[in-house]
Amino acid sequence: MTRLTLKGTWGALLLAGLFGVLPASALAGVRIKDITDLEGSQSNHMVGFGLVVGLNGTGSKSTFTQQVAVDMLQRFMVTTKIQADLKGDGVFKSGNIAAVMVTTELGPVARVGSRIEVTVSVLDDSTSLDNGVLILTPLKGVDGVEYVVAQGPVSVGGFLFTASGGGAGTAAAAQKNHPTVGRVVSGPIVVREARGKVVCDGQLKILLREPDYETSRAIAKAINEKFSGSAFTVDAGTVHIFVPGDRGTNLVSFISDIMALEITPDTPARVVINERTGTIVAGHQVKVSTVAVTHGNLAIVTSNEPIVSQPLPFSKGKTKVLPRAQLGVAEQGNTVRVLEETMTVADLARALNAMGASPRDLIVIFQALKKLGALHAELVFM
Repeated sequence: MTRLTLKGTWGALLLAGLFGVLPASALAGVRIKDITDLEGSQSNHMVGFGLVVGLNGTGSKSTFTQQVAVDMLQRFMVTTKIQADLKGDGVFKSGNIAAVMVTTELGPVARVGSRIEVTVSVLDDSTSLDNGVLILTPLKGVDGVEYVVAQGPVSVGGFLFTASGGGAGTAAAAQKNHPTVGRVVSGPIVVREARGKVVCDGQLKILLREPDYETSRAIAKAINEKFSGSAFTVDAGTVHIFVPGDRGTNLVSFISDIMALEITPDTPARVVINERTGTIVAGHQVKVSTVAVTHGNLAIVTSNEPIVSQPLPFSKGKTKVLPRAQLGVAEQGNTVRVLEETMTVADLARALNAMGASPRDLIVIFQALKKLGALHAELVFM
C-alpha cells in the first residue's frame, strides 16, 4: 500500500480543523445520561399571547395592538367615554404597547408554585421590548389547559437607538442583538403540574437520542453487568429496564446509578458538508475503496504587450507605442493519485491534502466519490 505524505502545515490544519478527527480513545467513557432520555421525563411546550407595556415609544401603533389593549382594559371594567368610543374613532393611540407571544418549556419535575423563565417575542411591528413589563399572561399546553401564568419585567440582551435624520435623509440607527425578543426571569409561576410517568408496570424505558443497534446493545450490556438480567433492547432506540425488587423503594438512586454508567457509543459513517462556508466534518468510521482521483485546473492569463507602430513613408505621421492584448491558456499539470482503501478519515485527509485540494475542492471530491460508490458513508448537506 502506498502512503501519501502531508505537504507543509496545511495537513495538520486540515486534520484538526476541517475534519475534526478525534482519536478512538476520545469516544470512550460516555455516560448513558448524555446520550439518552427517560420516557415520561420530557418537557412540555407552553404558549400564550399577551401585552408588554411601559415601552419608551418603541411599541406598536397598529390597529391590531391598540384593539387588544382596549379589550384588556374593558375586562378591567374601564368604561370611560373615551374607552367606549374607541372602536369607532380610534382615539386610543400609544407607542408604548407591544403584542407578544410568550413561550416556555415546563419540565416534569416542576411543581405548583415553582418559578420558571419564559421567552417573550414581538408579534406586531414594535421595534424594542427594552424596559417593558409583561402583563399577566396565561400559558397553555397542547391540551388547552393553563399551566403557567407569567408576569414581570422583560430582560432584553440588546438595544436599538435611533436618531432623526431631519432634512439630511434617513435616520441613523445603532442596534445590538435582537431587542424584539426578551426573557421574563423568576416572574412566571407554575399553577398546574405536568408530571411525567417514568415507571410503568415496574419498568423504565431509555430512549436513545441517536438510535443505533450497537449502542443500544452496549447500554443493555452495561446495565446488566451492574444489575444482572434487568435490561434488554427492544429496537435501535429503546432499552427496557426492569426495576429490581430491592430498588423499587428508592427509584432516584436506581436511576442515578444507571445514568452514571459509561459506555462506548457506536457512530455511523457520516460526512457533514456545509457548502456555504466550505466546512466538512467527517466521522472516524468513514472508509473509501481504492480509487484514482485527478485534480487540476485550467489557467487563463491575459496581458498587454507593447508594440511599435511605424507610420507610412511621407505620411507625416509619428511613431507610437501601442498595447497589444495577449491571451495565454495553460493547463496546469494534473495530479493523479491512487487512493488505497483507507481505514480512517485521517488517511483520506492525508491523501486528498497531498493533492493540494482546498476545502471547496474537497466538497466536489466527496460528492464524486459518493456518486462512484467508493465513499462508504452518508453525505449530509447543511
